[in-house]
Amino acid sequence: MEASRRQIMAGLAAMLSAPPVMAMQTNARGAPVHRKPARLKKGDTVGLIEPASASDEPFQIQLVEEAITAMGLVPKRAPHILDRYGYLAGRDKDRASDINAMFVDKDVKAIFAVRGGWGSARLLPYLDWDVIRANPKLLTGFSDITALHMAIAAKAGFTTLHGPNAGSAWGKASWDAFYPIAFDGATPTLVNPEGGEDRLTQRRWRTQTITAGKAKGRLLGGNLTVLSALSGSSYLPDFNGAILFLEDVDEAEYRIDRMLTQLGLAGVLKNLAGAVFGQCTNCTGSSSGVYGGFTLNDVLRQHLGSLGVPVYTGAWFGHITDQFTLAQGVMTEIDADAGTLRMLEPAVA
Repeated sequence: MEASRRQIMAGLAAMLSAPPVMAMQTNARGAPVHRKPARLKKGDTVGLIEPASASDEPFQIQLVEEAITAMGLVPKRAPHILDRYGYLAGRDKDRASDINAMFVDKDVKAIFAVRGGWGSARLLPYLDWDVIRANPKLLTGFSDITALHMAIAAKAGFTTLHGPNAGSAWGKASWDAFYPIAFDGATPTLVNPEGGEDRLTQRRWRTQTITAGKAKGRLLGGNLTVLSALSGSSYLPDFNGAILFLEDVDEAEYRIDRMLTQLGLAGVLKNLAGAVFGQCTNCTGSSSGVYGGFTLNDVLRQHLGSLGVPVYTGAWFGHITDQFTLAQGVMTEIDADAGTLRMLEPAVA
């Protein structure tokens, strides 16, 4: 009897100390209610995770910590951040436990992915979605981190930031794009920078209109390869009425064609409000320059130009040195003629 009483008391203590379980909040129509994490403040502690590929050496993590400190923030390493398992930054369950721990840690106010590569999608079944829902925090990163952005949008319903990884260059342009959104709760209009070329007509950072017009919707997207790989899973959010943004790197035109076809067959493109394709770095393959082959713009026009919604390409995000910070799930207006995205609400509370 005494042992049973002790077991009961231990169970009650565990229940009281555990974070509250929070179901996905919905409105009167049953649609998910989008929530916003707290904004960053100088002196905040931020967690560093490696959910995908491993860094080459510990010195890279030191450089990341110095960059975070230069932001006025305090870096906190995840326990397994220096692990290595093949080309991954540790075993799947260990990398997932690092993410779970950062979300439950009350001292950690935001989470930065050190780098992308491959591996984030492997973690999704091991993440504690009750804990993550109950503790909305800004997650920042891009490329393979798209898997985490999409899963959080689908399973937890709060804003994350598609922006530089913690290990990115963090030039002045990237910092100037990130700070107002993450710290000040600003709602900027995202316009490509000037090309800075000595030409009569600028060519660098030019946008191209595929379908003219303006539209409003929730901004959702990321890396095309990662996003398309989630098709058919429960980790992809509802894109009805959304503005889809995409980017990629090192993919030939026919593979971009194949992945956009996959999204179309999965219904992701069916009811979009608009779409924007950013930078496709080194996206040339065997069809480039071959008579009868499709160019990247051909492929984008075929898949996105037929949607009947505003679409433009060439936006300033992707695998480039500096880039926009894009707020996942936040209401945004696309102007395909001007080549702009205008935030209609803050990304943070």
